Amino acid sequence: MAADAARAQAGFTSARAARVLAAACRTAGLDAGEAELIRLGENALFRLRSAQVIVRVARSVEYLSSVRREVAVSRWLAREGFPAARVVDDLEQPFVIDGHPVTFWHLIVEEGRGATYGELGAVLRDLHALALPEGLELPRYDAFGRADLRLERAVGIPSDDLQFLRKRRQELKEKLEELRFESPLGPVHGDAHTDNLMVGRDGVVYLIDFENFCVDHPEWDLEVAAHEYDRLGWVTDEHYADFVGAYGRDLRDWSGFQTLCAIQEFKMTTWLMQNVAEGEDVAAEFGRRMVSLRDERAPRRWLPY
Repeated sequence: MAADAARAQAGFTSARAARVLAAACRTAGLDAGEAELIRLGENALFRLRSAQVIVRVARSVEYLSSVRREVAVSRWLAREGFPAARVVDDLEQPFVIDGHPVTFWHLIVEEGRGATYGELGAVLRDLHALALPEGLELPRYDAFGRADLRLERAVGIPSDDLQFLRKRRQELKEKLEELRFESPLGPVHGDAHTDNLMVGRDGVVYLIDFENFCVDHPEWDLEVAAHEYDRLGWVTDEHYADFVGAYGRDLRDWSGFQTLCAIQEFKMTTWLMQNVAEGEDVAAEFGRRMVSLRDERAPRRWLPY
Protein backbone atom coordinates (compact mmCIF):
# COMPACT_ATOMS: atom_id res chain seq x y z
CA MET A 1 0.00 0.00 0.00
CA ALA A 2 2.86 2.37 0.80
CA ALA A 3 4.30 1.88 -2.69
CA ASP A 4 0.90 2.54 -4.28
CA ALA A 5 0.51 5.69 -2.20
CA ALA A 6 3.93 6.91 -3.23
CA ARG A 7 3.11 6.43 -6.91
CA ALA A 8 -0.20 8.23 -6.50
CA GLN A 9 1.47 11.12 -4.66
CA ALA A 10 4.32 11.50 -7.16
CA GLY A 11 2.02 11.31 -10.18
CA PHE A 12 -0.69 13.64 -8.91
CA THR A 13 -1.33 15.81 -11.93
CA SER A 14 -4.44 17.58 -13.15
CA ALA A 15 -4.94 14.80 -15.73
CA ARG A 16 -4.78 12.03 -13.11
CA ALA A 17 -7.12 13.96 -10.81
CA ALA A 18 -9.63 14.29 -13.66
CA ARG A 19 -9.62 10.51 -14.18
CA VAL A 20 -10.22 9.93 -10.45
CA LEU A 21 -13.01 12.52 -10.52
CA ALA A 22 -14.78 10.71 -13.36
CA ALA A 23 -14.62 7.37 -11.54
CA ALA A 24 -15.82 8.88 -8.25
CA CYS A 25 -18.76 10.57 -9.92
CA ARG A 26 -19.80 7.32 -11.58
CA THR A 27 -19.77 5.67 -8.14
CA ALA A 28 -21.80 8.52 -6.63
CA GLY A 29 -24.28 8.61 -9.49
CA LEU A 30 -23.24 12.08 -10.65
CA ASP A 31 -22.24 13.38 -14.07
CA ALA A 32 -18.61 14.54 -14.31
CA GLY A 33 -18.97 15.83 -17.86
CA GLU A 34 -17.26 19.21 -18.46
CA ALA A 35 -16.24 19.49 -14.79
CA GLU A 36 -14.08 22.55 -14.17
CA LEU A 37 -10.71 22.25 -12.39
CA ILE A 38 -10.63 25.09 -9.86
CA ARG A 39 -7.34 24.41 -8.10
CA LEU A 40 -4.51 21.88 -7.89
CA GLY A 41 -2.72 21.85 -4.54
CA GLU A 42 -3.02 19.48 -1.61
CA ASN A 43 -6.26 18.53 -3.33
CA ALA A 44 -7.64 18.89 -6.83
CA LEU A 45 -10.89 20.84 -6.64
CA PHE A 46 -13.49 20.43 -9.37
CA ARG A 47 -16.83 22.12 -9.91
CA LEU A 48 -19.47 19.92 -11.51
CA ARG A 49 -21.58 21.35 -14.30
CA SER A 50 -24.35 18.84 -13.70
CA ALA A 51 -25.01 19.67 -10.02
CA GLN A 52 -24.32 22.34 -7.41
CA VAL A 53 -21.40 20.30 -6.10
CA ILE A 54 -17.65 20.71 -5.53
CA VAL A 55 -15.50 17.57 -5.62
CA ARG A 56 -12.19 17.34 -3.74
CA VAL A 57 -9.64 14.73 -4.81
CA ALA A 58 -6.79 14.20 -2.34
CA ARG A 59 -3.23 13.37 -3.39
CA SER A 60 -3.04 9.84 -1.96
CA VAL A 61 -4.58 7.40 0.50
CA GLU A 62 -2.18 8.74 3.14
CA TYR A 63 -4.50 11.76 3.33
CA LEU A 64 -7.47 9.59 4.30
CA SER A 65 -7.43 10.40 8.03
CA SER A 66 -7.43 14.15 7.39
CA VAL A 67 -10.22 13.77 4.81
CA ARG A 68 -12.33 11.89 7.35
CA ARG A 69 -11.63 14.70 9.81
CA GLU A 70 -12.85 17.28 7.29
CA VAL A 71 -16.15 15.46 6.97
CA ALA A 72 -16.57 15.20 10.77
CA VAL A 73 -15.72 18.89 11.30
CA SER A 74 -18.16 19.97 8.60
CA ARG A 75 -20.96 18.04 10.28
CA TRP A 76 -20.09 19.45 13.72
CA LEU A 77 -20.09 23.05 12.46
CA ALA A 78 -23.42 22.40 10.77
CA ARG A 79 -24.89 21.31 14.11
CA GLU A 80 -23.50 24.49 15.70
CA GLY A 81 -25.09 26.63 13.02
CA PHE A 82 -21.63 28.00 12.18
CA PRO A 83 -21.38 29.27 8.58
CA ALA A 84 -19.07 26.79 6.88
CA ALA A 85 -18.75 24.45 3.92
CA ARG A 86 -21.13 21.47 4.06
CA VAL A 87 -20.54 17.95 2.80
CA VAL A 88 -23.24 16.32 0.70
CA ASP A 89 -25.10 14.40 3.40
CA ASP A 90 -26.80 11.73 1.31
CA LEU A 91 -23.46 10.25 0.21
CA GLU A 92 -21.37 8.00 2.45
CA GLN A 93 -18.04 9.77 2.46
CA PRO A 94 -15.18 9.71 1.74
CA PHE A 95 -14.83 7.54 -1.36
CA VAL A 96 -11.41 6.06 -2.10
CA ILE A 97 -10.75 5.81 -5.84
CA ASP A 98 -7.47 4.42 -7.17
CA GLY A 99 -5.69 5.42 -3.96
CA HIS A 100 -7.25 8.91 -3.74
CA PRO A 101 -9.82 9.93 -1.09
CA VAL A 102 -12.66 11.87 -2.71
CA THR A 103 -15.35 14.02 -1.07
CA PHE A 104 -18.40 15.87 -2.35
CA TRP A 105 -19.42 19.31 -1.05
CA HIS A 106 -22.37 21.63 -1.57
CA LEU A 107 -21.46 24.50 -3.87
CA ILE A 108 -21.44 27.91 -2.17
CA VAL A 109 -22.83 30.36 -4.72
CA GLU A 110 -20.60 33.39 -4.32
CA GLU A 111 -21.55 37.03 -4.12
CA GLY A 112 -18.74 38.01 -6.46
CA ARG A 113 -16.19 39.46 -4.06
CA GLY A 114 -13.43 38.12 -1.89
CA ALA A 115 -13.62 38.10 1.89
CA THR A 116 -11.94 40.95 3.75
CA TYR A 117 -9.35 40.71 6.50
CA GLY A 118 -11.86 42.22 8.89
CA GLU A 119 -14.24 39.35 8.07
CA LEU A 120 -11.43 36.85 8.59
CA GLY A 121 -10.74 38.29 12.04
CA ALA A 122 -14.44 38.06 12.96
CA VAL A 123 -14.78 34.46 11.74
CA LEU A 124 -11.70 33.37 13.69
CA ARG A 125 -12.92 35.17 16.82
CA ASP A 126 -16.21 33.24 16.63
CA LEU A 127 -14.52 29.94 15.77
CA HIS A 128 -12.06 30.15 18.65
CA ALA A 129 -14.94 30.85 21.05
CA LEU A 130 -16.64 27.52 20.24
CA ALA A 131 -16.46 24.62 22.70
CA LEU A 132 -15.38 21.36 21.10
CA PRO A 133 -17.90 18.55 21.57
CA GLU A 134 -17.21 15.18 23.11
CA GLY A 135 -16.62 12.54 20.49
CA LEU A 136 -14.99 14.79 17.92
CA GLU A 137 -11.44 13.49 17.84
CA LEU A 138 -9.01 16.12 16.64
CA PRO A 139 -5.20 16.02 16.60
CA ARG A 140 -2.89 18.74 17.83
CA TYR A 141 -1.66 21.17 15.20
CA ASP A 142 0.95 19.62 12.93
CA ALA A 143 3.31 22.58 12.63
CA PHE A 144 5.16 21.16 9.63
CA GLY A 145 2.19 19.57 7.93
CA ARG A 146 3.17 17.20 5.15
CA ALA A 147 6.57 18.80 4.60
CA ASP A 148 8.47 15.61 5.42
CA LEU A 149 6.37 13.63 2.96
CA ARG A 150 6.85 16.29 0.30
CA LEU A 151 10.62 16.21 0.76
CA GLU A 152 10.67 12.43 0.63
CA ARG A 153 8.62 12.33 -2.59
CA ALA A 154 10.19 15.39 -4.27
CA VAL A 155 10.81 15.01 -8.00
CA GLY A 156 12.95 17.32 -10.12
CA ILE A 157 14.27 19.35 -7.16
CA PRO A 158 18.04 20.09 -6.92
CA SER A 159 19.76 18.04 -4.24
CA ASP A 160 21.24 21.11 -2.55
CA ASP A 161 17.75 22.58 -2.16
CA LEU A 162 16.49 19.37 -0.57
CA GLN A 163 19.47 19.22 1.75
CA PHE A 164 18.89 22.82 2.83
CA LEU A 165 15.19 22.23 3.45
CA ARG A 166 15.84 19.14 5.57
CA LYS A 167 18.35 21.05 7.68
CA ARG A 168 15.95 23.99 7.99
CA ARG A 169 13.22 21.63 9.15
CA GLN A 170 15.37 20.45 12.07
CA GLU A 171 16.37 23.99 13.05
CA LEU A 172 12.75 25.13 13.13
CA LYS A 173 11.68 22.07 15.13
CA GLU A 174 14.17 23.01 17.83
CA LYS A 175 12.97 26.63 17.89
CA LEU A 176 9.35 25.52 18.17
CA GLU A 177 10.11 23.35 21.19
CA GLU A 178 11.27 26.47 23.04
CA LEU A 179 8.05 28.48 22.46
CA ARG A 180 5.56 29.30 25.21
CA PHE A 181 2.07 30.08 23.94
CA GLU A 182 -0.14 32.64 25.66
CA SER A 183 -3.61 31.24 24.81
CA PRO A 184 -5.41 28.05 25.93
CA LEU A 185 -6.19 25.14 23.63
CA GLY A 186 -9.30 25.24 21.45
CA PRO A 187 -10.57 24.74 17.89
CA VAL A 188 -8.02 25.87 15.31
CA HIS A 189 -8.64 26.02 11.56
CA GLY A 190 -4.98 25.47 10.72
CA ASP A 191 -4.89 27.39 7.40
CA ALA A 192 -6.65 30.63 8.24
CA HIS A 193 -6.32 32.97 5.28
CA THR A 194 -8.93 34.89 3.30
CA ASP A 195 -8.87 32.34 0.45
CA ASN A 196 -10.42 29.89 2.91
CA LEU A 197 -13.45 32.14 3.29
CA MET A 198 -16.22 32.49 0.74
CA VAL A 199 -18.82 35.24 0.66
CA GLY A 200 -22.13 33.74 -0.39
CA ARG A 201 -24.75 35.40 -2.51
CA ASP A 202 -26.76 35.57 0.72
CA GLY A 203 -24.06 37.85 2.18
CA VAL A 204 -22.89 35.22 4.69
CA VAL A 205 -19.15 34.61 5.07
CA TYR A 206 -18.45 30.86 5.03
CA LEU A 207 -15.38 29.07 6.38
CA ILE A 208 -14.02 26.34 4.09
CA ASP A 209 -11.19 23.77 3.90
CA PHE A 210 -10.93 21.74 7.11
CA GLU A 211 -8.05 19.38 6.33
CA ASN A 212 -5.80 21.04 8.94
CA PHE A 213 -8.52 21.54 11.57
CA CYS A 214 -7.26 20.63 15.02
CA VAL A 215 -7.25 21.47 18.71
CA ASP A 216 -4.38 23.75 19.65
CA HIS A 217 -3.40 27.34 20.44
CA PRO A 218 -5.19 30.03 18.37
CA GLU A 219 -1.85 31.72 17.67
CA TRP A 220 -1.47 29.31 14.75
CA ASP A 221 -4.51 30.85 13.06
CA LEU A 222 -3.56 34.45 13.86
CA GLU A 223 -0.08 33.98 12.43
CA VAL A 224 -1.26 33.70 8.83
CA ALA A 225 -2.61 37.23 8.41
CA ALA A 226 0.13 38.72 10.57
CA HIS A 227 2.76 37.01 8.42
CA GLU A 228 1.15 38.12 5.17
CA TYR A 229 1.22 41.68 6.47
CA ASP A 230 4.53 41.83 8.29
CA ARG A 231 6.76 39.61 6.13
CA LEU A 232 5.16 39.25 2.70
CA GLY A 233 3.61 42.67 2.25
CA TRP A 234 0.42 41.17 0.79
CA VAL A 235 -1.84 43.08 3.20
CA THR A 236 -2.29 46.84 3.52
CA ASP A 237 -2.02 48.72 6.81
CA GLU A 238 -5.76 49.37 6.73
CA HIS A 239 -6.74 45.77 6.09
CA TYR A 240 -4.48 44.40 8.80
CA ALA A 241 -5.86 46.98 11.24
CA ASP A 242 -9.34 45.69 10.35
CA PHE A 243 -8.23 42.13 11.11
CA VAL A 244 -6.74 43.07 14.48
CA GLY A 245 -9.76 45.20 15.35
CA ALA A 246 -12.21 42.40 14.56
CA TYR A 247 -10.28 39.71 16.41
CA GLY A 248 -8.92 41.82 19.25
CA ARG A 249 -5.24 40.84 19.17
CA ASP A 250 -2.10 41.64 17.15
CA LEU A 251 0.12 38.56 17.16
CA ARG A 252 3.19 40.62 16.26
CA ASP A 253 3.34 41.71 19.90
CA TRP A 254 4.15 38.12 20.92
CA SER A 255 7.78 36.99 21.23
CA GLY A 256 7.12 33.77 19.31
CA PHE A 257 5.79 35.49 16.19
CA GLN A 258 8.99 35.30 14.12
CA THR A 259 9.37 31.57 14.76
CA LEU A 260 5.85 30.91 13.52
CA CYS A 261 6.59 33.05 10.45
CA ALA A 262 9.67 30.99 9.63
CA ILE A 263 7.69 27.75 9.93
CA GLN A 264 4.96 29.18 7.69
CA GLU A 265 7.48 30.15 4.99
CA PHE A 266 9.04 26.69 5.13
CA LYS A 267 5.64 25.07 4.62
CA MET A 268 4.63 27.46 1.85
CA THR A 269 7.82 26.61 -0.02
CA THR A 270 7.49 22.83 0.29
CA TRP A 271 3.83 23.09 -0.71
CA LEU A 272 4.77 24.89 -3.93
CA MET A 273 7.62 22.43 -4.54
CA GLN A 274 5.07 19.70 -5.31
CA ASN A 275 3.90 21.49 -8.45
CA VAL A 276 7.14 22.63 -10.09
CA ALA A 277 6.35 20.44 -13.11
CA GLU A 278 3.08 22.29 -13.72
CA GLY A 279 4.78 25.25 -15.42
CA GLU A 280 7.77 27.56 -15.65
CA ASP A 281 6.09 30.21 -13.50
CA VAL A 282 5.69 27.76 -10.60
CA ALA A 283 9.29 26.59 -10.92
CA ALA A 284 10.50 30.20 -10.97
CA GLU A 285 8.52 31.06 -7.85
CA PHE A 286 9.91 28.01 -6.04
CA GLY A 287 13.42 29.20 -6.92
CA ARG A 288 12.62 32.71 -5.67
CA ARG A 289 11.41 31.34 -2.35
CA MET A 290 14.47 29.16 -1.90
CA VAL A 291 16.78 32.14 -2.43
CA SER A 292 15.00 34.16 0.26
CA LEU A 293 14.81 31.25 2.72
CA ARG A 294 18.59 31.10 2.63
CA ASP A 295 18.71 34.72 3.81
CA GLU A 296 16.55 35.46 6.87
CA ARG A 297 16.91 39.23 6.37
CA ALA A 298 16.02 39.30 2.67
CA PRO A 299 12.64 40.80 1.72
CA ARG A 300 10.05 38.22 0.73
CA ARG A 301 8.96 39.27 -2.76
CA TRP A 302 6.83 36.16 -3.10
CA LEU A 303 3.87 35.77 -5.44
CA PRO A 304 0.65 34.29 -4.01
CA TYR A 305 -0.22 30.75 -5.12
